[in-house]
Amino acid sequence: MPVRHISSTLGALVILAGFLIVGVASVGTAVPAISSVGRAAGTPSLSLSRRTGPPTTRVTVKGAGFGARETVAVDFGSVQVATATTSSTGSFSIPFRVPASARPGNHTVKATGTTSERAASAKFLVRTNWAKFRFGLSNTGFNRYENVLSASNVSRLTKAWSFKTGNFVFSSPAVVNGVVYVGSEDDNLYALNATTGAKLWTFTTPGNVIESSPAVARGVVYIGAEDGNVYALNAATGAELWQFTTAFRIDSSPAVAKGVVYIGSGDSNVYALKASTGAKLWKFSTGGEFSSSPAVANGVVYIGGGDSRLYALNASTGAKLWRVPAGNIVGTTPAVANGVVYIGSLNTNVYAFKATTGAKLWKFTTGNAVVSTPAVANGVAYVGSNDHNVYALNATTGAKLWSFSAGGQFSSSPAVANGVVYIGSFDHNVYALNATTGAKLWSYTTGNFVGSSPAVANGVVYVGSFDGNVYAFR
Repeated sequence: MPVRHISSTLGALVILAGFLIVGVASVGTAVPAISSVGRAAGTPSLSLSRRTGPPTTRVTVKGAGFGARETVAVDFGSVQVATATTSSTGSFSIPFRVPASARPGNHTVKATGTTSERAASAKFLVRTNWAKFRFGLSNTGFNRYENVLSASNVSRLTKAWSFKTGNFVFSSPAVVNGVVYVGSEDDNLYALNATTGAKLWTFTTPGNVIESSPAVARGVVYIGAEDGNVYALNAATGAELWQFTTAFRIDSSPAVAKGVVYIGSGDSNVYALKASTGAKLWKFSTGGEFSSSPAVANGVVYIGGGDSRLYALNASTGAKLWRVPAGNIVGTTPAVANGVVYIGSLNTNVYAFKATTGAKLWKFTTGNAVVSTPAVANGVAYVGSNDHNVYALNATTGAKLWSFSAGGQFSSSPAVANGVVYIGSFDHNVYALNATTGAKLWSYTTGNFVGSSPAVANGVVYVGSFDGNVYAFR
C-alpha cells in the first residue's frame, strides 16, 4: 500500500480510537455522524390528519426522518401540545388537541427531536364554521369555540362591511370556509367573501323569495325556497346539483346529517332526502302547513308540526317515536341539549320536554308569542319573545334568571358565544348582552327590522336585516 494511503488509514483509526477511548478530544463534530440517534434516513417531515378546524380539534401528527428512539416535542405555536418517542426508523404518530386559546388564522405545528435537534413543521388553519341555522344539528345556537369576542371587548365591535341585496333578508347566514351564504327575498341565494363582503356568486330561484337559511356540508349548499323546491348547489360556484320538489312553499331550514338532508315543507310533510342526489328516502306528514326547522340529535329528528304538536321521528326511517301538544308551534323551531328539547310557542310559552319520551319538564310563560328558537349554553336557555323581552331561563327548571327589554319584538333567535348573547330586534337593532347578567354590552341600529338570527364565528358577527343588507361586525 502506498505510504500516503497507510498514513491516511492510520490517521482515521487514530481519530476513531480517540473518539471511542478518550471522548470528544479533537473529534467533537463527528458525534452526530456516528450516533445511533442521527442515523434516521431522509429529511425530517411532518403531516397532519387535519389541516383546518376550530380550537380543541383533535389532530394526529405523524413524523418521519427523526432520530431513532428519541423524544420528540410537538408545539402548536408557542404551546407544547404533545411528546412522542420515535421508532427505530425515526418515525412517530401521536394525537393532540388544538389549544382552546388558538386564535383564528394559520398556526405552525412544529416537531423537534430533543436529541438530534432535527425539526419539521406543518401549517394548521384555525377556523370555526357556522354551517347552518342555529350553528349545529341540535339547533342550540351555541358556538363553544369563540375566543376572540367576549364580554370584555364586544363593546368595540364596528361594522366591517355590509352587502345590499334587492329585498328583505330574513334568512340567517351560514359561514363556512371563509364564505357567507344567505338568502334574500329578492329570490336569490348569495355567497359573499366573509372578510370583505364581496359577492362571489348568486343563485336565482324562479321568482320566489328565500326565507329558509342555508346549510353547508361537504362542499354543497342546501336551501329551501318558496317555489316549493329544495336546492343543492356547488358551494364554490353556485352551480345547481339537484332539486327536489314538494307541494308547497318551504320556509324551513335544512339540516344535513350522515348524508341525509332533513327539511320541512308547507305541504305538511317532513322530508328526508339523499344528500348526494336528492332522492326521497322518506316523508312524514304532520298535518297542516308549518315552517319549523328540524333538529337532529342521537338518531332522532325533532320538529314542530302543522297540527301544533312537537314530533320526534326516527332519523333513519321516519317512524314516529312520540308526539306531544305544545301550543301553536307551526312556525317555531326546537333546540336539543342534554337530553331536553326546548321550543317556543305562539301561545306565549317556552316548553322543555324530555328528548326520549316527550314528557313535559317545565314551561315558562312570556307576555306574547315566542317565535324565537331557544339557545342553550352552560345550563341556561336564552330566548326572545314578541313581548319585547329576551329571557334567560334555568335550563333544568325554567326559572327566570334575567330579562332584557327592548323597543320591539324578538323574532330573531339568539346566538351565544364566549359569555355573550347576540340577537336582533324589530326595533331595528342588533344587541350583544352579557350572558350572565343580561346587561347590554353593545348594539347597532340597522335600517329596518332584524328578524334574521346572528351567526358568530372567528371574531365576527353576521346578520341580515329587513333593510336588505347583510352585515358583518368585527
